[in-house]
Amino acid sequence: MTQSRVFCPRCGDPVPDREEPLPGEPRDRDASLCDDCYFEDFALVDAPERIEVAVCGRCGAIQRGKEWRDIGARDYTDVAIDEVTEALGVHVNATEVNWAVEPEQVDETTVRIHAEFSGIVRETLREEQITVSVRIARGTCDRCGRIAGGYYSGIVQVRAADRQLEAAERRRAVEIAESHVAAQEQGGDREAFITEITETDEGPDIKVSTNALGKAVATRIIEEFGGNVESHPTLVTEDEDGNEVYRVTFAVRLPEFRAGDIIDPEDGDGPVLVTGTTGGPRGVRLASGEICDGIHDARKLATRDDSVETTVVTVEDAHAVQVLDPETYESVTIPRPEYFDDSAETTEVLKSQAGLYILPADSWPTGEDRWISSGLTSSYSARRLSCDALATEVRVPSPFSVVFDSIWGKNR
Repeated sequence: MTQSRVFCPRCGDPVPDREEPLPGEPRDRDASLCDDCYFEDFALVDAPERIEVAVCGRCGAIQRGKEWRDIGARDYTDVAIDEVTEALGVHVNATEVNWAVEPEQVDETTVRIHAEFSGIVRETLREEQITVSVRIARGTCDRCGRIAGGYYSGIVQVRAADRQLEAAERRRAVEIAESHVAAQEQGGDREAFITEITETDEGPDIKVSTNALGKAVATRIIEEFGGNVESHPTLVTEDEDGNEVYRVTFAVRLPEFRAGDIIDPEDGDGPVLVTGTTGGPRGVRLASGEICDGIHDARKLATRDDSVETTVVTVEDAHAVQVLDPETYESVTIPRPEYFDDSAETTEVLKSQAGLYILPADSWPTGEDRWISSGLTSSYSARRLSCDALATEVRVPSPFSVVFDSIWGKNR
């Protein structure tokens, strides 16, 4: 009985039986070759002899096709290794592939990559060595070209309402812009950059690459400082498709008052220490310790830094305390706010045209959750009113003659 055998179509030698491909899988045309004939033309690695790569001389990005990509390379040797890795291919039938690379710096713009590969093919260890010459062509990417050309699409103008910006506000606004743009760059947005920052007498002008970036920067500034932003688009050109291209100015206006300012809403209820400005000024009444917001049409009296320390003479009752006038050194009776410490021998006061008032201690909570984090939660949190509501319910004829028990007694 004759046994059916498979023979190599090239040399005629018998070929061991091999597994047939599963239905639907492509058939390897070289599968019928014997090992000797198969390995005659076999290449473990497919790699070009030479590669030319464009590298931006400013930011180190490399060009692949029509796109520039940031690859985080430390030097041109890293660029060459990355490009060779992208360009080479290992035979699909090879398993347990290992490789080692040794770069050779030929000159400033040429790196020669020597690589050794090994892998198992047809249960046979195969080894191969390749050398690829990589030429570095320095250029300028689109992004760096735009930066160098002064390109910008949006302008963020940071100003303050009815006052000059403080130096700290100027610095912080710029920091917010730079940190946000840096975060976008690290996230892979190559279109995000700051073109120029110009300091004017009124405040910084920050030129950014896109209108979306300008809007995001403006939003983050007012989230921290409060205030508002208005956008003013200007038509500058049309693109190649005929679409109108606008340059937008984002006018950021920080609030007139800042945390730490002492203002007079002129509603008869005394001055307010401003503790926040988001959504409008809010703070604490110096006469009562009342949290109040909804402040309108106030005028600035001073800042917390204008306060001075004075001696507490005596606590008269729940609503009045005697202190020494810091200018005349006479004993005067003034309102006793809820934050006043009965055991204190001295206290911070502010004397202005609105009168003499005790200020909260520096450690007294002044954040959004100040009425929760303070020790006054049980008796204090229920008394938070808007300044408008307070002005409606009680009219204070003098800084210290109102008996607040008649108003707040039911909440005590």
